[in-house]
Amino acid sequence: MSNVVVIGSQWGDEGKGKVVDWLASRADVVVRFQGGHNAGHTLVVNGTSYKLSLLPSGVVRGTPSVIGNGVVIDPWALSREIGVLSGQGVTVTPDVLMIADNCALILPLHGHLDRAREEAAGKGKIGTTGRGIGPAYEDKVARRAIRVCDLADPDSLDMKIDRLLTHHNALLKGLGAKTLDAASIRAELEEIAPHILPYARPVWRELAAYRKMGKRILFEGAQGALLDVDHGTYPFVTSSNTLAGQAAVGSGMGPGGIGYVLGITKAYTTRVGEGPFPTELFDDKGERLGVRGHEFGTVTGRKRRCGWFDAVLVRQSVKLGGIDGIALTKLDVLDGFDTLKVCVAYRLDGKEIDYFPSSMSEQARVEPVFEEMEGWTQSTEGARSFAELPATAVKYVRRIEELIEAPVALLSTSPERDDTILMHDPFED
Repeated sequence: MSNVVVIGSQWGDEGKGKVVDWLASRADVVVRFQGGHNAGHTLVVNGTSYKLSLLPSGVVRGTPSVIGNGVVIDPWALSREIGVLSGQGVTVTPDVLMIADNCALILPLHGHLDRAREEAAGKGKIGTTGRGIGPAYEDKVARRAIRVCDLADPDSLDMKIDRLLTHHNALLKGLGAKTLDAASIRAELEEIAPHILPYARPVWRELAAYRKMGKRILFEGAQGALLDVDHGTYPFVTSSNTLAGQAAVGSGMGPGGIGYVLGITKAYTTRVGEGPFPTELFDDKGERLGVRGHEFGTVTGRKRRCGWFDAVLVRQSVKLGGIDGIALTKLDVLDGFDTLKVCVAYRLDGKEIDYFPSSMSEQARVEPVFEEMEGWTQSTEGARSFAELPATAVKYVRRIEELIEAPVALLSTSPERDDTILMHDPFED
């Protein structure tokens, strides 16, 4: 039996929510280990859609769920999310949800600074969601963050807020933006504290106990490998590490707690916001992928850029992320295409290469080398066994496995939880 880490292998939006929810039915605890409320998962259960940003997917089915120390938390956004789920009949109690007491908080000032910087950058913007995730991580590594545990220690808040504002007000003045008042920030924190503190605890102890009992632990990543702050398309990345190794650090479990790494992989490629995208389509085929795949951000509602499957990038994610197998999603979106293309290499300054370079200027110059494949006219939507797939769809899946050098463990054929073909059980690795 193995613990399972789920990460995205592309630029996020690969369908992690559905896969995590499917795996959560067989897990004893689900853990979020990085990111903030810029990440979004949509779960469809019995025809009802649940949109989650901070909450681990396990809460929908009542599975004990943990927000680990690697996550930055907007307590107001979290409180609203809990309220929305409550209105849908899902009760989130401290018995179900645990929050690491050493999580750094996202405050309104972080979003304020985030948006001010993007506005000032003009054409040089990096396409953040404006929700303050980057500035919150900056404060964390600069050792001036206010953490969940600080909400239970009001006597120390004034000193910590003053230290925080010494930095932030100087930045805001430089940007020509309105500065912030310490008293109002303290009042906001005192008001939200009772809504968050009941869930707070040293979750590393809870996870150590689960591991000792031999429980199945599911680690749920946000965003995707290509948005990793170290290994992604820098600077068009998120502000945290999105690879599987972060599951150990961002939960307090330690590297020995990581087992099978499952990379969620869309059968084509999408991206939200700025940054390089070698296989992006600007024609009716790209529009068709976007419409059929309902490619709009769960959190932001922004339209996603769409393109052909990029095997070079996914293979790179497999190597960087230690991915043992992939969950291939949205295969049904490709139904009806006469031909499909897969990127098998790049051409950079006239030379063929088999990896995506780190240099921003080189990333902008790479040209995809495509392999064309026959499409299929039959529907794959809702298929629950490999035998139900058209022969050309099977050929497409097998070719992807060869190119990315990793097997398909799960195959998703619709947003519904049960429309999933299990080819290898990650928990039984």
